[in-house]
This record gives sequence, C-alpha cells and structure tokens, in this order.
Amino acid sequence: MKNYGFGIIGCGMIAGFHSKAISELPNARIVAVSSRSEENARKVAEPCCAEIHTDYSDLLSRDDVDIVCICSPSGAHLEPAVAAAKAGKHVVVEKPLEITLERCDQIIAACKEAGVQLVTIFPSRFTDASQLLRKAMDGGRFGRLTLGDAYIKWWRSQEYYDSGGWRGTWELDGGGALMNQSIHAIDLLQWMMGPVDSIVAFTDTLSHERIEVEDTAVVALKFKSGALGVIEGTTSVYPGFLKRIEISGTTGSIVMEEEDITKWEFTEMTSDDEKIQKEFMGKTSTGGGAADPSAIGHEMHRRQLADLLDALDSGRSPLIDGSEGRKAVEIILGVYESSKTGRAVKLPLKS
Repeated sequence: MKNYGFGIIGCGMIAGFHSKAISELPNARIVAVSSRSEENARKVAEPCCAEIHTDYSDLLSRDDVDIVCICSPSGAHLEPAVAAAKAGKHVVVEKPLEITLERCDQIIAACKEAGVQLVTIFPSRFTDASQLLRKAMDGGRFGRLTLGDAYIKWWRSQEYYDSGGWRGTWELDGGGALMNQSIHAIDLLQWMMGPVDSIVAFTDTLSHERIEVEDTAVVALKFKSGALGVIEGTTSVYPGFLKRIEISGTTGSIVMEEEDITKWEFTEMTSDDEKIQKEFMGKTSTGGGAADPSAIGHEMHRRQLADLLDALDSGRSPLIDGSEGRKAVEIILGVYESSKTGRAVKLPLKS
C-alpha cells in the first residue's frame, strides 16, 4: 500500500472536512496547503503540521504532493484543477465540479490528457442508506420506476450570504440554493433514477437581499425512463429540514432522510428488508446542513477519499469521476435555462 501526500488549495470552511478526512486515512497525510489568506491557511495547516503556501503553484511544484484537493469557491475550480493535472497530480474537486459545462469539460480533458485521476466530491453517495437504496435499484426491486423526488428545504441566514463576497454570485457561486446546497440531493436523484430527459422549472429570490441567485426553486422532471419527478430546493425555509429523497415504482418505495431510511416497502418483503427497517430508523447523526453549513460530518468525505486511494492502488477509476460529477451540474443549468426562458428544456445541453 502506497502512502500518498495531499495538498489542499483553498482553505475555507470545506477544507476542514477534507483535512479531517485525510487525517483518518492510514496511507495518507496532508503535506501542504495553499490559500491567499494566511489566517485561513494556518487553521487548516496547523492541526496536521502541513506547510503553507500563498501561491498554489509552489504547492504544485512539490514532489511530495501526489493528490490535490480543490476547495476554492465553485467558479474558481478550473484554473487550479487544470494546473494540478498539468503538474501530474491527481485531482479532487469539491462539488460542484465547476459552474458551466465548458469549464467542467476543460477539467475533465486536462486530467485525461495528463493521465491523472479526477474525483468530484459527492459524499452523500457513500452513506449506508444511499448504498442500500442503490442496491435495491440495481436489483430491480421497484418494478417500473414512476416517481423520483428530492426535497431540500434548507435555511441560510442573510449573514451567511454576507459573510463571503463570492456567496450568492453567478460568477463564483454559479447559482444559489440548487448549485451550492441542493446539488448533493440532485446528484443522488439522478444516480438512482438515471438520466433526465426534460425539465420545467421556476426559481426566485424570496427571502434574501444582496444576492444575484435563487434561494427558492421548484422543478418538474421527466426522466429518460419515462418516470416523473420533482425537485424542491431552497435556502429560504426556516428552520430548515433534513434533505429527503423519495424513490417509487410499481413494486416498491423507499424514502431516505439524510442517513435515515424512513420508508422501505416492497410488494415482496424479505428478512433482510425487516433488518433494514429496524436498523435505519433514527440513524441520522447530523443536521445535514439544513440550517448550519458546518453541521455535517467528515466520514463520507473519508470514505470517498479512501475510494480514490483504493482506485489508485488497484488501477481502476474512482466511483465518482469527472463525468459523474458533471451530471448534476447539467441538470441544474437546465433548471436555470427553463426558469429564464419559461419553456421546457431538453437534455443534454450544449456545452
């Protein structure tokens, strides 16, 4: 088993989750971090005794950095990600991969050309509940899929948006409640239900000032399978509720709230189904970011980064690569186009 050196570019709040996750991997360590803010860099670097760089090119020139985590604002992922790939480093990009399909594709192409692995962070796929739901999906237990819904009724205060100049901007946030917060659930929904065919959406800014982007969205979906679906994504609903995924078909339904499975019903139940029902009720241990963006755990980040290291050791692709990370971004951009034009939007979009 090889030992891997990590570097982190961007030392805002999410970098702390990467740092904690990496520190719990037996074959990994953080050797360097980079941020334009030395204060933020120290907060990430000191607990793991990492070196600090104010210019990420200095971090990328280090021979002891094998993997780079990009934790900069969403619309500033492209440049450091491409630079990391060209430097021969494997690249981990915090969600979203980028805020336009063109920028996503540039990252994917740069990593492919350099022969390095690319990971998009979507830790919600790694919960035990999500894995069980996907297993039921792969086993055909839902019969014909009929409905797939995601409800992300979260709350963010005005102070949250005022706390960073990039928050709530099209240039660096890439969108609002959907691109920043709801993207985790949107990724889960498309992972379970398959590709989206068409979108009709309404978005608005209903409870915040001084932001350019939506804080409330309602979306109707038609999947390529023929199933229908709904996304409700907000940061305007006080006090904020756990995100909920509902998958239904002609022979079964599952409802998942964060790490809980609150409904697991099929026409033909098994003893394993009964165990799942008993085990997962009340399992959620965090607020899931419903009202506090820091109220999430780092365990799923750890699982996803462990998957990357295993992929590198075994020569396979990681479970969530760049092309997988691109899918939720395309759906969200389709929502924005539908809301802007007032018309149904067909996928795929032109990049």
